[in-house]
Amino acid sequence: MARSYDRALTVFSPDGHLFQVEYAIEAVRKGTCAVGVRGKNCVVLGVEKKSVLKLQDPRTVRKIVMLDDHVCMAFAGLSADARVLVNKARVECQSHRLTVEDPVSIEYITCYIASVQQKYTQSGGVRPFGISTLIMGFDANDKTPRLYQTDPSGIYYAWKIEIWLKASNYGDYFNKDGQELSSNTVREFLEKNYHDELSTDEAIKLTVRSLLEVVQTGAKNIEIAVMTLDAGIKNLEIDEVEGIVTEIEKEKEAEAEKKKKPSASTST
Repeated sequence: MARSYDRALTVFSPDGHLFQVEYAIEAVRKGTCAVGVRGKNCVVLGVEKKSVLKLQDPRTVRKIVMLDDHVCMAFAGLSADARVLVNKARVECQSHRLTVEDPVSIEYITCYIASVQQKYTQSGGVRPFGISTLIMGFDANDKTPRLYQTDPSGIYYAWKIEIWLKASNYGDYFNKDGQELSSNTVREFLEKNYHDELSTDEAIKLTVRSLLEVVQTGAKNIEIAVMTLDAGIKNLEIDEVEGIVTEIEKEKEAEAEKKKKPSASTST
């Protein structure tokens, strides 16, 4: 008979796993796609939005939220859990201003969020937060764009680019040609097209293009937030996103035409 053990939150399995944390990570995977891209003088967050009902107010369905004037966060996973974590982070941002008379650094608030998530993995009567976060902003001291990620386990990383791609009940996404897509596929696309000197327009286009790899409904289900040092945070309107999508589609058509020309010449 197999050896039984307690599956409670604070007890490790014999092979060193915390199942409740793994369940929380699975909840994140069932969320919508989110992408973060750090440019030379900007940071861009892009998320896949769920379609809202006709009578529903779309303002109440937000996947990108502000924590402070210079800190913005996107999340994947359970929206109710995100609301609680966002409220805690906002209070910490204001408390830091009152105590030190300076805004929080991006790494400080990321570390705080990760610490809250970690506390919920080792306390009885609670469960881990079923969300992962992407946190972007500019530090007040060096004016450098920052992009961080946190996980339900409480770890955090700094990134140049990062993506979450949900897995459906049947596996990964499929593109328009029926080809299977995984998170690694889209991450490879981002790594191939990313460089450290990305301008704001290039960073936005790269974010939208990576989302289009998995979002089949186009611009209406894409939400983009851009943060620059001069202009602060800006949420792109649907018309702006549609314009970028149209431009990307034209570029793809031009690339396809270029690929056809050499093959036509060799056949003759």
